[in-house]
Amino acid sequence: MDHLETPQGRRIAYRQRAGQGPGVVFLGGFKSDMEGTKAAHLDAFAARTGRAFLRFDYSGHGSSSGAFEEGAIGDWAEDAAAAISALTEGPQVLVGSSMGGWISLLTARAMPDRVAGLVGVAAAPDFTEDSMWAGFSEEERATLLRDGRLALPSDYSEEPYVITRRLIEEGRDRLVLRQPLALPFPVRLLQGTADTDVPVSVALRLLDHAEGADIRLTLVKGADHRFSTPDCLSLIERAIEEVLARAG
Repeated sequence: MDHLETPQGRRIAYRQRAGQGPGVVFLGGFKSDMEGTKAAHLDAFAARTGRAFLRFDYSGHGSSSGAFEEGAIGDWAEDAAAAISALTEGPQVLVGSSMGGWISLLTARAMPDRVAGLVGVAAAPDFTEDSMWAGFSEEERATLLRDGRLALPSDYSEEPYVITRRLIEEGRDRLVLRQPLALPFPVRLLQGTADTDVPVSVALRLLDHAEGADIRLTLVKGADHRFSTPDCLSLIERAIEEVLARAG
């Protein structure tokens, strides 16, 4: 494991594998890290195929500096931009899982010349607004605005998710589904129909909203948000290979 100091002064942990380009960059989800099933599987895929590969932890995640509660979408997008700029060469294929799908779309908007293609796995653009804020009760919204934080139960950890007022308000400056979204490269979106965190309607909205000549959505009946069964992992591999072939 190595570390990168970002222009904003954050210390980002990363693992990198040398190989041929375009390289693959894995962008993880909300409160996840680079040691998860999908990230580790893609590292093995890169090793097997000789492909350059980068995975990293956003600030406040995993082994990177900072507290999770202090972060927001813009900070994590800055972390991604810093890692891609400093650690990779040429266009990359971005693989964004859940929140990482949103981060990958922000990356494509901020540095389009560095993106060769995109694979979204249960991509969750604009989730702070459309899922969190829209789903809060009036009491929860009042608590968040009054206290600056709201603790919610997590399906993935015994510890609750702490949602901050800054996460919600800063996220409103990063929304990608309210304005034109140009994706002029191969895009493959993968979505499970049994995903209770990111419903199919989100994938359909993204597919409808994005502008590009080569954008496809694959729905997997019964797959959940983790999208980490052997079949799902194989689908991710095939999506990357297809994007690489078409980006070539």
